[in-house]
Amino acid sequence: MKRLPALGRWGIYVGIAIVFAIACAFLSQWQFGRNADRSAELALVSENYDAPPVPIATLVPTPGAFDESTAKWHPVILTGHYLPDQQLLARNRPHGGTVAFEVLVPFQLDDGRVLLIDRGWVPPGAGDGPDSVPTPPTGAATVIGRLLPGESLPVSGRETAPDGQVPTINLPLIAERLGTEGSQLDQSTYIVMMSEDPAPATAPSSLEAPTNDPGPFLSYAIQWILFAVMGFVFIGYVIRTEVHKRREDAAEAAARAANPELFEGDAAPVRVARRRSLFGRRPDRDASDEDALLDRAGR
Repeated sequence: MKRLPALGRWGIYVGIAIVFAIACAFLSQWQFGRNADRSAELALVSENYDAPPVPIATLVPTPGAFDESTAKWHPVILTGHYLPDQQLLARNRPHGGTVAFEVLVPFQLDDGRVLLIDRGWVPPGAGDGPDSVPTPPTGAATVIGRLLPGESLPVSGRETAPDGQVPTINLPLIAERLGTEGSQLDQSTYIVMMSEDPAPATAPSSLEAPTNDPGPFLSYAIQWILFAVMGFVFIGYVIRTEVHKRREDAAEAAARAANPELFEGDAAPVRVARRRSLFGRRPDRDASDEDALLDRAGR
């Protein structure tokens, strides 16, 4: 790099800064997009979470008709009966400061459709599952709960879990595990239970309300913009330092030609402050005092 002409090196420096700034711009836009998505999610929670419940047919009139952009978190009323023999447990769910299980039970509506009800969570037990799971009410029941979309499969791609358990609330996977009843399962949405009637003697613990934390996305976006600016500032500093060094070298070469006695061997006096003055820099007071002592000593 040092063998290149100065303008060539500076061009490379500026090119690196431009490439870095472009990368920072893409990352910043990505964070702005995530912030916009999070803001839309919070707005939907604010609008729907405490809304009055409506019949399920109002928001999901047919299987697969769930619209996440408008109906997510909205309370709905379902009438029908549970299918307790098809109960599943979603494992590795963070609740109560531990890795808990969420209780998933299919619910058949009066019109024959089947929706998955998340009745809440239970703590882990001594083995691979909870010690006990409260049973749902038998016979005709009315459930009030909030609509949610299904989850994606694990990032690892592993879909294995012990019998009666699933790694995530992925509705196509659950439909496959349910067998015959799974063919009637609505795979566009599931219900997080708020209440059920008749109320059983014991029930799983209710799921927590969604957080209203906007997340760090906006601050991350601004940080990437600052990084891009800092890249140009750093390259400017490098170029300025190199220009300053070149001027010093030129001044020293001129000083050597005009005052060779200041640059002779060890036996000759070396006047640090005077040389600095020759190079266009402000003399150092300590160096000046040293020169004065040397002069008085006749050296």
